[in-house]
Amino acid sequence: MVAGFDVEPTLTVDAATPDALKQLDLQWHEMAWPLLTAPGSEAFLILPPGSGGVAIGWVPVKDIAPPGLPSRIAAVTGTADFIALSADGTHLCAVTEEEYEYWIIVRSLG
Repeated sequence: MVAGFDVEPTLTVDAATPDALKQLDLQWHEMAWPLLTAPGSEAFLILPPGSGGVAIGWVPVKDIAPPGLPSRIAAVTGTADFIALSADGTHLCAVTEEEYEYWIIVRSLG
């Protein structure tokens, strides 16, 4: 749903711009945050980024410092790539780094 030849981004951010990660953070917060979090709850699920994430599985998290999740993940892992799922399982939201762009991908599962 978020990787493959036929995947189209919901939104792109030019990675070459000086404030690309800041723009990615803001766009992510505007587009994905409302879909991932239920009113009154800031909890959602994230597949831990990196090589061992799939083995760990979905982890419940609460982002207490929005916006800024993509850039914080990039600071720790070296890439802004990650996948998040709403706690109710109805929305999948991801960030991927493509050749010259960051992609935000939003999918409705409901």
